[in-house]
Amino acid sequence: MPETNGDQLGAYLKDRRAKLDPAALGFSMTRRRTPGLRREEVAQRANVSATWYTWLEQGRGGSPSMDVLDRIARALMLTNVEREHLFFIALGHSPEVRYQAKEGISPRIQRVLDALEFSPAFVKTVTWDLVAWNRAAAAFFGYDALGPEQRNILRRFFFDPQVRTGFDWETAARYAVAAFRADTVRAGAAADVRSLVDELCRLSPEFEKLWRENDVRTHGDGTKHFRHPVVGVIDVEFSSFSIDGRPDLNLVVYNPVTPKDVNKIRKLIASTR
Repeated sequence: MPETNGDQLGAYLKDRRAKLDPAALGFSMTRRRTPGLRREEVAQRANVSATWYTWLEQGRGGSPSMDVLDRIARALMLTNVEREHLFFIALGHSPEVRYQAKEGISPRIQRVLDALEFSPAFVKTVTWDLVAWNRAAAAFFGYDALGPEQRNILRRFFFDPQVRTGFDWETAARYAVAAFRADTVRAGAAADVRSLVDELCRLSPEFEKLWRENDVRTHGDGTKHFRHPVVGVIDVEFSSFSIDGRPDLNLVVYNPVTPKDVNKIRKLIASTR
């Protein structure tokens, strides 16, 4: 007989429950025949009916709400990955992301950037602050010359006159604002970017107009044509990647399209050395 979603959910809950230490959570260790918490203890921690939770583990409790699932995840002390798996089993989709900003990046991510020798690449936060880049991005975009207060992509996009001359700015601005909106919602960080949005709306009528249109877009991939002041037109293919375990970060890579474009990037890197 094939296993149902209810069976999978029940088995997963039972397994997670068995891995918890009752004593560490303030429960008595007397008269315990099996490891982990009892069902009624999980129900107590999750503030749900013990009978209903028992049915849920038995595969006959029906579909729990997102709120109840979240309480059960906290009761079972699930990690973010385990919580996401619980939601997929129970509801068929991921939970709402709980955004948590973190400082910096790991050395592993910087090594990935550095391995892209002639492809400008950088890592940005959900608020579009630059936190890391490679030598090619420093040469191409001038990132090394930026002070900490200048390392926000949206601020630079709307307030740096040089940025406007490098490509079709109006089209790119519409795309950027729509992608920024989608990024913040996807990461569960809409409230965290409120001050940045208020600042941009106050200082840039162009941003305010685009923000009020409520458009959303994904980064996806595509081709961009840059007019660089030193080496002229460069065509690049861009791609955007989520970083596993870091919903606050996004990796963006610009690959030169032709050998001629690669040579232009190479010249820029050599000139900065």
